[in-house]
Amino acid sequence: MTTGRELLDLSPVLPVVVLDRAEDAVPVAEALLAGGIRAIELTLRTPVALDAITRVASGVPDIVVGAGTVTRPEHARQAADAGAAFLVTPGATDSVLDGAFATGLPLLPGAATVSEAMRLAERGLDTLKFFPAEASGGAPALSAIAGPLPDLRFCPTGGITVASAPRYLSLPNVGCVGGTWLTPKDALAARDYARIEALAKEASALER
Repeated sequence: MTTGRELLDLSPVLPVVVLDRAEDAVPVAEALLAGGIRAIELTLRTPVALDAITRVASGVPDIVVGAGTVTRPEHARQAADAGAAFLVTPGATDSVLDGAFATGLPLLPGAATVSEAMRLAERGLDTLKFFPAEASGGAPALSAIAGPLPDLRFCPTGGITVASAPRYLSLPNVGCVGGTWLTPKDALAARDYARIEALAKEASALER
């Protein structure tokens, strides 16, 4: 995988995963992979995130692991050094973009408005994260954006569920959706990897 477009093509859902225990990283990734999911976004929201990325990159080579919640330039380099294969940001400042570009990794930068999307396109990016999706108008907003910006492709994330995902996946400018529902907090706390695998199977079967 060398581009954001290729990342969006891997699975209909990109799991957005927050881990509190690094030792959960490999079994969670294995459960997602067994369910047909081929990429995972581990967010940099907890102290164990970088360790978790390293564990997945080395222990589950058949799944593509990336770093989410990249909000500072140094996050990009730290994630790359940990073994991340792609980067995801909730928004996009010049310094964060520059830090991400310096790694050479595929990037899904966050945008919530037409102006933000246009600005990212000016920086040479044609594959974006639409965030926060539901709060920013949902599928109707993305459908409207496709008119003036037909060359951009999105991974909407934020408030999406297995029930609402098909509305996004039916849009021509959506490649996949991001979702936290594949790894619910109670399943992670109980180490219920069978449940995570079942949710992954359901997600990977969504049509797009």
